[in-house]
Amino acid sequence: MSRHDFDPATVAPDGRPPAKARLFDGTRQGPHRGSVAGEVLATQVTVLTYGNDEPGTGPVLHVHPYDEVFVVQQGRARFFVGEAVIDAEAGETVLGPAGVPHRFVNLGPGRLQTLDIHLSPRWIQTDLE
Repeated sequence: MSRHDFDPATVAPDGRPPAKARLFDGTRQGPHRGSVAGEVLATQVTVLTYGNDEPGTGPVLHVHPYDEVFVVQQGRARFFVGEAVIDAEAGETVLGPAGVPHRFVNLGPGRLQTLDIHLSPRWIQTDLE
C-alpha cells in the first residue's frame, strides 16, 4: 500500500538530531521496567513499558494532566477510565483522557504487557489510592 498523505516539500526539518534511549531494562524487578522521557528524545511524548503475570493486578488509580494512550501488546486488560470500563486485548489501544482518573488490571490468563504513551515531555502523575 503506497501512501501520499502530504507533500514533503511543505515540511522543513526543525534541526533536531536523531536520538536513541533505552526503554526496557530486563534486569529491573516489578511491573514498571522502564521509561523514556520525551525530554531525552527532544519530543513531546514519554513512553513507558508495563507488564505483569498476575491476573487481577495493575497500577493504582491515578491521573495525569495530559492524555495517555495504552497499547496492549500481550494479554488482556480491563481499563477503568472515569466511569467507563473497557476490556482490551493484544493489538488494541485505549485512551485515558487528560484529567480523567484511570487504572487497569490484567484479566489473564498469562502475561499482560503494555506500552503506555504519555503525551507529555515527562511523566507527571498523581496517585489517588
